[in-house]
Amino acid sequence: MPQTAPLIVTAALDEGGFAWFDDLRRAHFPAHRNVVPAHLTLFHALPGEEEPRIAEVVKDACARRGPMRLEVRGPWFIGRGVAYRIAAPELEALRAELAQAFAPWLTPQDRAAFRPHITIQNKADPVEARALCERLQLEFESFDITAEGLLIWRYLGGPWAAVGQVGFEGEAVAEVG
Repeated sequence: MPQTAPLIVTAALDEGGFAWFDDLRRAHFPAHRNVVPAHLTLFHALPGEEEPRIAEVVKDACARRGPMRLEVRGPWFIGRGVAYRIAAPELEALRAELAQAFAPWLTPQDRAAFRPHITIQNKADPVEARALCERLQLEFESFDITAEGLLIWRYLGGPWAAVGQVGFEGEAVAEVG
């Protein structure tokens, strides 16, 4: 696994929330393009060669926080797919803190405004995506899930490889760095 491949940071969702979104993703994402599990991305491409420093910053930030409530606000049509909007003030504050620490390394995508969401369909036919979004909106009632920590992944040209997971309140779920 190349150590210079970019790193991705996502929220570690509680088991029930993750399963709900991953089931939707497996049902609606084009199968040949669905190479990663459901995820809520905080950073899309941090430099792989900075993994030790990134892991240190993530561990420190997680140690000072408890689990976070994420309000699932509903389906959102994204042109060729569907995502669920997430309201998460604590997660947004954590992401802003991390963005300051990672500022020299941020790509234009990661410098853009953070809009928390979980994509369950992408790169689909726009007509199919709009129909799915409308159907999901009719059935939707807001609910909460929990972010239990952060996950660090290595981007491998499509699929991702898990680097580690850090729980909030300093609980190391799987070692990073």
